[in-house]
Amino acid sequence: MKRFYHSFLYALNGLIHLLKTERNFQIIVGCMVVTLIVGFGLDHYGQHLTRFEWAVLWLAMGSIFVSEALNSALEEALDTLHPDKAKGIGRAKDMAAAATLVASTVAIIVGFYILLPRIVAVFMGY
Repeated sequence: MKRFYHSFLYALNGLIHLLKTERNFQIIVGCMVVTLIVGFGLDHYGQHLTRFEWAVLWLAMGSIFVSEALNSALEEALDTLHPDKAKGIGRAKDMAAAATLVASTVAIIVGFYILLPRIVAVFMGY
């Protein structure tokens, strides 16, 4: 149990470090907060999201968090191991950033697919 506790603390420290130091992670958190406010706010206007829709939104948001955390970890490890510029390391960092770009793009599409029709319904009076 003690090892589990320490593992949890290490992971929590990593999350706090990401929140404090990584601008993109902070932007992701801001977008997630906006998404949650919109999702819960739609309830007020009678546009309740289903459990499935919430699950899909959470999975989309979670994929961005995971990809950005892995991208940041890879960049930090590579910068520590090889501080000089190297073509292969630059490509690896670009590919890791591309994973976050793909996850973010998919999440935006999912968010619009789920939320936009409900937002339109609120403003059109449906």
